[in-house]
Amino acid sequence: MKIIMLGAPGAGKGTQAAKIAAHYDIPHISTGDIFRANIKQGTELGKKAKAYMDAGALVPDELVVDLVVDRIGQDDCAKGYILDGFPRTIPQAESLTEALMAKNEAIDCAIDVEVPDENIINRMSGRRYCPGCGATYHIVSIPPKKEGICDNCGAELILRDDDKAETVKKRLEVYHDQTQPLIEYYQGQGKLRAVDGTKPMEEVFEAILHALGE
Repeated sequence: MKIIMLGAPGAGKGTQAAKIAAHYDIPHISTGDIFRANIKQGTELGKKAKAYMDAGALVPDELVVDLVVDRIGQDDCAKGYILDGFPRTIPQAESLTEALMAKNEAIDCAIDVEVPDENIINRMSGRRYCPGCGATYHIVSIPPKKEGICDNCGAELILRDDDKAETVKKRLEVYHDQTQPLIEYYQGQGKLRAVDGTKPMEEVFEAILHALGE
């Protein structure tokens, strides 16, 4: 089972990807994890990626695809994998398709976790983070016992810059501009399966399993 997770930042696709990976016993792969692993291991691809990252530049599509193709060629991906955060653009998707075709393989399914922008902004701007112990809360769904204070260590909770409404709006604009065309790309291949990401987590997971044929 070779799966791609699609969805806006904050749609919950990472959480669902982890659950699917556990269910099918396949690796949950994010580009961030691949970068970190290659840089830590000092691979040639890792050194190239680090040079761009150290310069504050985006890692070029060609190198990102090489890193991903290298990762999905490893033994633990024999039964399949879930790609989370890749591809981000049409050129990346096309390169992945070509690389897989060269190995007589193909993506089985692209899962799109659909959540309206307004819900995502409310969801993310409600997050609170404890700088003391790293615990996370949400002012609506997982509130601390005492407002603004961590249950675990008593530190004052903060709203991270990444979760501020204006930052979330900008990230959503980038998503709609660059990544949303992937929905049409995989729809055109007959591989897109959309699920309603506004429902409770377990219901979303059940909908994904159903979309995957269970």
